[in-house]
Amino acid sequence: MAKSPEAPQPPQSAQPPQSPEPQEPSEPSKEVPGQPEETGRQRLAAGLWPPRVSRAQLIVALLLFVLGLGLAIQVRSNSDSSALRGARQEDLVRILDELDGRTKRLEDEKQRLEDQRKELENSSNQAEEARKQTVEKERQLGILAGTVAAQGPGITLKITDPTGQVQSDQLLDTLQELRAAGAEAIQINGVRIVAGSYFSDENGGVAIDGKKITQPYEFKVIGKPQDLEPALNIPGGVVQTLEKEQATVAVTRSAKIVVDALRAAKQPDYARSSS
Repeated sequence: MAKSPEAPQPPQSAQPPQSPEPQEPSEPSKEVPGQPEETGRQRLAAGLWPPRVSRAQLIVALLLFVLGLGLAIQVRSNSDSSALRGARQEDLVRILDELDGRTKRLEDEKQRLEDQRKELENSSNQAEEARKQTVEKERQLGILAGTVAAQGPGITLKITDPTGQVQSDQLLDTLQELRAAGAEAIQINGVRIVAGSYFSDENGGVAIDGKKITQPYEFKVIGKPQDLEPALNIPGGVVQTLEKEQATVAVTRSAKIVVDALRAAKQPDYARSSS
């Protein structure tokens, strides 16, 4: 088939270049169906939690905490002192009076305790002194009763009777003379002489408190030698009387006489202490 000749195209006019038109902002993407829309509060909470804390932030927080604690303590201390600083004069005088009264009560209590301590010390000292005096008194009474040994200055009196003429009464006179001269402890031939001692004549000899002794009769006497010896040697005294009976008497002073013969303590049958 024969082709028809094409229609001639009109000449194209030269057009000035068009400036590009501004693009319209794209519309927000539509929400996917089935998911609820998030609110602003939910988005804020999602941005804040979980917190993202760095090490520097932790150090700063710790320093702030310590600083705040120190400020709180300082404020509290200042508030305590400011309570007195801002008080009235009458209140300050009352507080001062109360402190003075409390100090006075404490001083009185201290003085009372000091007095009690001194009283206890004095009581203790008195008790100790009383105990010492009791012990000393017991020792003295023991010497007089013949229950304890004794020693001290004194004399030794030795009577030798070869003819056997010395009787118990002459020995008793000798004992009495010694006691009158201040004798404190005496024993004769191993027999302790006490307040209740007695003399009796036995076959060819003398008995003291029922115990027979034989001559020579030896007196051990504790006392002041300067008083004991002259008392025996006075004119017409013990020594001259015994010498008339053909006895020999020897008196010797000594710085230490030991009286160690003991007597058993006798319990009285009827006498009782009145204290």
